[in-house]
Amino acid sequence: MSEIRVDISDAIAQLPVAEYQEKINEIHARLHSGQNGYTGWVEYPTTVEGNLVWQIMTTAWKIQKQCTAFVVIGVGGSYLGAKACLELLQSPFYNEFFAKERNLPKIYFAGHHLSSVYYHELFHRLRNEEVAVCVISRSGATLEPMIVFEMFKKFMNEKYGDAARERIYVITGSKGKLREEANQKGYTTFDVPDDIVGRFSVLTPVGLLPIAVAGIDLEAVLQGARQAQAACMDTDLNTNDCYRYALTRHLLKEQQDKRMEVFEVYDGKLRYFTEWLKQLFGESECQHGQGLFPVSMQMSTDLHSLGQFLQDGRQDFFETAVVIEDVTYDIMLPEGITDHAKTLHQMNNMVRESVKEAHLENNTPNIVITLPEISSYSFGKMVYFFEKACAVSCMLSGLDPFVQPGVERYKEKLLGFLKDDTVQSAEVE
Repeated sequence: MSEIRVDISDAIAQLPVAEYQEKINEIHARLHSGQNGYTGWVEYPTTVEGNLVWQIMTTAWKIQKQCTAFVVIGVGGSYLGAKACLELLQSPFYNEFFAKERNLPKIYFAGHHLSSVYYHELFHRLRNEEVAVCVISRSGATLEPMIVFEMFKKFMNEKYGDAARERIYVITGSKGKLREEANQKGYTTFDVPDDIVGRFSVLTPVGLLPIAVAGIDLEAVLQGARQAQAACMDTDLNTNDCYRYALTRHLLKEQQDKRMEVFEVYDGKLRYFTEWLKQLFGESECQHGQGLFPVSMQMSTDLHSLGQFLQDGRQDFFETAVVIEDVTYDIMLPEGITDHAKTLHQMNNMVRESVKEAHLENNTPNIVITLPEISSYSFGKMVYFFEKACAVSCMLSGLDPFVQPGVERYKEKLLGFLKDDTVQSAEVE
């Protein structure tokens, strides 16, 4: 199968390989040394135990048999990777299929916000379904998913009584209240590795269990990740596209004063993949007043809302187009639309090329990352490629990509509000 290709020719005149090669070698060695406590993801595709993969697959088969609706509760890294995979590999109308067409549970996501209307409608939708629930939280203390999990426990207990515990699955860290509760209640559990932070956890049980429940080939996903891991072992900046991309975005920030990276996709199947990219880069890189603000756009939709900004607005950004080379299905356009016979995919590529040319006239740097095809194998490659690129890019700026001090401050403030509210409520009573 073909590789992920990175074209930086429209972003930077010449990559200063000689100047940065030693630094890249050093960063690579640090990532693979295991000295940082959160680099377990670096070699995870090749070190994950086959027994664990088998346990995930057998649990997924159990879930598929016991329910018609599977609810995944999580926020950020606890759900975005799985959601991205399902959006890429499933039909966009998956949940609308009749059961005999789908032959697998419908999959719903929860815990990523606190919209009362959403949960009212979701519980209403689930009333006539056979339901299984998976809650995912590395810390076991993130407020949004924990609140939603409490609501779902009530729903499941009312629906199934004591049997509810057979339909609740927990993916969490080795310590914390959620782990203690899971052990006490006898829920089926999987570990979030202690040395992998949430946004780098797609290829662990965090992402693999929901992906397996959706019927996606786990071994193919992991094989793709292994291939990407192997490809990144050669640190030569002349040939390693992952590291070339990492260095290019770093130089655009440092030398051209770019402050935003606009991730553009021209296929709706990649929409949630860019949501995961926003979290991966935004949470890892944006520290101490540094970092590129990640933005995602789906074309052609956003061309007709933000296209004017891209063309004539403040030029403090560069564009990274993530494109699919070979689509699963294509459609021949009716005669008369173009002078020569073309397919819809070819027309989509023409839109992309016209956008790039127009923006290059305005001296907006453009990077093109080409994915070979839509497949489980490609998804695994994509995840590892961007994880590695993100880590290297952050470390080029002297940042630790595995901490998120800003997020932790928000959590502290929220807990403070809750404590104050508890005190006030007690006083009223």
